[in-house]
Amino acid sequence: MRKSILAAATALTVVAAGLVTGVVVTARPATAALSDVPADCSVYTTAYRSDGQRLTYSYSARKTGTQAISGDKLGWVPSAVVTFLESGGADSRAASSLVAHPTDGNVYLLKRVVTRTDGVWKVTEHKLTRVKSGFAGTRHLEMAWPYVYRVAGTSLYRYKFAFSDGQPTMSAPVKLSGVGWDTVRTLAYQRTAGTGSTAVDVLLGTKANGELKEWRINYATPARITPKVLRTSGWASLASLNTGWCDSHPNGRPLLGITAAGRASIHFDANKTDGVGTDIKGGSLGLVGWTAEAY
Repeated sequence: MRKSILAAATALTVVAAGLVTGVVVTARPATAALSDVPADCSVYTTAYRSDGQRLTYSYSARKTGTQAISGDKLGWVPSAVVTFLESGGADSRAASSLVAHPTDGNVYLLKRVVTRTDGVWKVTEHKLTRVKSGFAGTRHLEMAWPYVYRVAGTSLYRYKFAFSDGQPTMSAPVKLSGVGWDTVRTLAYQRTAGTGSTAVDVLLGTKANGELKEWRINYATPARITPKVLRTSGWASLASLNTGWCDSHPNGRPLLGITAAGRASIHFDANKTDGVGTDIKGGSLGLVGWTAEAY
């Protein structure tokens, strides 16, 4: 998730438990790994409950939280989600996401607008538009505008995304070289380096063998993938991995990991572009109850 929209979310201070009415945020102090992660770091993860309610899991100001907005319900649990085109301010936020349906083989564009009135957040627009078929078995989606990366089976595919007359479109897939993508457990877009034909998209993820890894994918044809292992072990249990930002440490990045059992971990990479993992520090936050499907 991008900083532009989620910085506004940190202003939400409702602390409660129970039914979803407006916004529910359960904040817990993160008692582990705090000394390794600067207090100015924030990171957010999108999740969907089994009833289709969208959630946001957060780590900010050294506390964990869960946010749910009334009416922010899809009706089904996507197999993959990537959010982009985020904007907003103190009382209104908008975002678009690509969501892969778990059974019908389609990918959809989900446009969401939420507004705050009298202190209560509500969904004011929730529009789903079919974009493309052929997305059965999708496990991961990542957006590196204008490219969309998709993991299905043992392969990685790249599409070009665009709007034509206001409607979302995607090109035919290009299957990138290499196999073994079925062992990739988590995936997150990090940055694009360079410009034009020399540009390179950088993805970060974890594998079943415990590796924390980066993949650099160039724009040239044919595309080449250059992998680099940042850490050799310790990351196998994660079902979700996301990175965020640190206001006073712009060269660094926090990494929020979540397991299927609801355990979370937070780490800090002091230099997010050096391709080195030895400086990544942090640890477990323990059981935080984050058991919804996280992306």
